[in-house]
Amino acid sequence: MRAKLSYALTAAVLVFYFVLVGSRGVMLIQSGTLVTVTFGVAVLILPVIGVWFLWKNTQFVRRANALAAELDAEGGLPVDELQRTHGGRIDRDSADEVFTKRKAETEAAPDDWRSWFRLAVAYHDARDTPRARKAMQRAIALHDGRPVQQL
Repeated sequence: MRAKLSYALTAAVLVFYFVLVGSRGVMLIQSGTLVTVTFGVAVLILPVIGVWFLWKNTQFVRRANALAAELDAEGGLPVDELQRTHGGRIDRDSADEVFTKRKAETEAAPDDWRSWFRLAVAYHDARDTPRARKAMQRAIALHDGRPVQQL
């Protein structure tokens, strides 16, 4: 719940920033000179890119959460079997061990979105965020029946 609240607050602050920057871009365009119109268009491009990025990220998170809910309903969510240090951090060797198991599971069933979801969680636990995201994107694509790209 805390992560959702943090995400919502960050998204709200970003939207406020995009509106603020966008209004400045419109004001520059309304000035009417060649220089201000050029700057105004350039300033408007940044919020457009930011809104697109925020939208794509939000879609990704919603789809990943929907897969998690579906997997939870099936009783297939990965069990937290990771050992932790005294400070609460995940033990690296433990994460590597679980990752090896999840990778073998995925290699045995490469068209199963559930195994890719669990592999994404293992990548995340091993602090490999780029591969975790790609594995989750593959799980989403497999679930939705869309063609998937190779990792």
